[in-house]
This record gives sequence, structure tokens and C-alpha cells, in this order.
Amino acid sequence: MGNGHHKHHNNNQNQGALPYKYGPSQPPPQVPTSSTTSYPPHMDTFTFPYAHVDSSLRALASQAEGFGRFAIGGLHGSLYHVTTLADDGPGSLRDGCRKKEPLWIVFEVSGTIHLSSYLSVSSFKTIDGRGQRIKLTGKGLRLKECEHVIVCNLEFEGGRGPDVDGIQIKPKSQHIWIDRCSLRDYDDGLIDITRESTDITISRCHFAQHDKTMLIGADPSHVSDRCIRVTIHHCFFDGTRQRHPRVRFGKVHLYNNYTRNWGIYAVCASVESQIYSECNIYEAGQKKVAFKYLTEKATDREVAVSGCIRSQGDLFMCGTQAGLMAETESGGNGMFHPSEYYPKWTVAPPTDALKHHVQHCTGWHSVPRPADLQN
Repeated sequence: MGNGHHKHHNNNQNQGALPYKYGPSQPPPQVPTSSTTSYPPHMDTFTFPYAHVDSSLRALASQAEGFGRFAIGGLHGSLYHVTTLADDGPGSLRDGCRKKEPLWIVFEVSGTIHLSSYLSVSSFKTIDGRGQRIKLTGKGLRLKECEHVIVCNLEFEGGRGPDVDGIQIKPKSQHIWIDRCSLRDYDDGLIDITRESTDITISRCHFAQHDKTMLIGADPSHVSDRCIRVTIHHCFFDGTRQRHPRVRFGKVHLYNNYTRNWGIYAVCASVESQIYSECNIYEAGQKKVAFKYLTEKATDREVAVSGCIRSQGDLFMCGTQAGLMAETESGGNGMFHPSEYYPKWTVAPPTDALKHHVQHCTGWHSVPRPADLQN
């Protein structure tokens, strides 16, 4: 499944929908007048950019935007039914994730799965939580040397232990899509993307009750992380302290995210990173500076440098200060444009309509599991 199957719907055709636009051929979106920012009062009338993918179970595959757009998960595999909340054994999530063949994993039970160790996910897997409410706790998912993984509509909460992340993507994993997940309260990160993992999209996720939210790029010695490419869009960073994300080396496209009431900073650019921040909403609490720059020295370079952040059409609220820094001050590594890597993506102006949309339409939701029309 490639780009030919990647469809975009113009939600302006739907009453009450957000005015999504295509990028990048259009000029940067302008904040529209009040006549175009009306928003439906009830959540059940909110329109997702990808609402059409919930009409058939496997329509989800290859519908990601951005760098993770080619992820197909277990599209060509059998259905695997999780029938127990046990950590392991027949019918468990762990048992399905370890199998080598492609699988589309669905749940026949709701409840909490307590993971006693990281749950390793092998290639060509979709973990599809639609239709049930599944919470993972104790440890998290580990995507190690795998490709084509989709994780959708799950909750992650209460991960304990040193270096315990909600979703750990390393090393050398690619074509990953994390969509509509709720993540909170882990001892380390909520999502970590490091050690040459690339072509990843994080979309419509809700992050809360946490400190070091998302790390992209391991440390200055991992110079091979220059290959990292990540898209983060329509995510809600809800009072988390820092790392929304923090980036080393990689290229990251942020658009239509809502970040509010951070404790240290919103976004951090470190050694050689390039962050394209487009039409996001940054709403400060006590800490006003949104963008932070940290200087570090890659082990194969003589001079320590920071990274770049280009803010395009972002909305800074409640006294937020961008804290922008000229690209030339960050070592002259320039700035990528998303259109160099993918032809289009859907982006809305950063208005109150977008803010309410992201607040109410991110994270786990009680949505029915679509029928599997393939079988």
C-alpha cells in the first residue's frame, strides 16, 4: 500500500467540520473571521480528518499522514483476537505481538493488562483497540528492529521502573503509526524514538500527568540518528512539563497540535535538529517560553551546536513567548520543508475551533470496532 491509497478528505464539505486545507501549495493559513470558526457544541458531531477509515476495519492501513504514511501494519494478515487480559499465554496481547506473521490484532475483552516486562512488537502488526477499552500498565510497548506497526486507540498509564517508557521505538524501526492513544504517568518517557528509528507518525494522541513526554534522538553520541524523521499532528499535550518533543539530530514536522501549561518548555531543539512547527497552538501557564534551544556536540563534530525551529503560522496564547532563534545561530544546518518528503497533509488554522477539536478528539475514545470487510 503506497501513496496511491493515501486519501485526503476536505472536511469543509461537512457541516460543523474544521476547515482543513491541503499543504504546502497554499500560503500559510490565516486566522479566519469568527464566521468561519463556529464549532459544534457536542462531541458526537466533531469530524475527524480520517473519519472515513472507521467504516471498515482495515481501511486504517496506509491512512497516516506525514513520515509514517506508508505504515500498513497487519493489513495482509489474519485477525488475531485477544481474549484474555493475562500478560502472556494463548489469546493474550503478548502472544499475538510476538508472532512473526502479519496480524491485525483486535480485542474481545476490555480492562487493564498489567505488563510485567516490555511487550515487544514484531513487524507487520496492527494493535487495534477500537471497540474495547484496553489500558496497558506496569511496562510499555517496545518496537525493536521492526517495521510496519500501527497502534490505535489504547491507553497507557502507570509504567514503573528505570527507563520505562509507554512506547519505546528503538533501534532501527521504521514505518510506524501511533494514533488515538492516551498516555500518562510513566517513570521515564511516554514515547521515545531513538537509535535510527525513522518514518514515524504520532497523531491525535493525548499526553497528560507526565514530566519528560517525548524524546526524539538518543544522545549526542548517536550520530546515526541523523536519519530520524517524525511527524506529530493533532496531539494534545495537556499540562505535561517538557519534551513536546525534545529533538536531537532528527527532522520533525509538528502541525495542529495543542500544547498548554507546560512546566519547563514546550519544544526543545538540540544538536542539529530541524523542527518545522506549523499552525500549532501554544498556550502558556506560568512558564512563558515555548521554544528552547540546547547546545550539544555530536561526537563526530568539533563544534557544539543547537538545532533549528521554524515557526510557520503558530498561535502563541496567554503571553507565550516563542523564544525563536535564527537558523544561522544553530550551526547553519538549515531547515527542511515537509514538501520535500511528502506531497500533502491536512492542516487547519490555529483557532479556537482547532483548540476544542484537539481537546475533545484526541486519545482513546469509545468507538465501535468496524467490520472486517476483507473476510
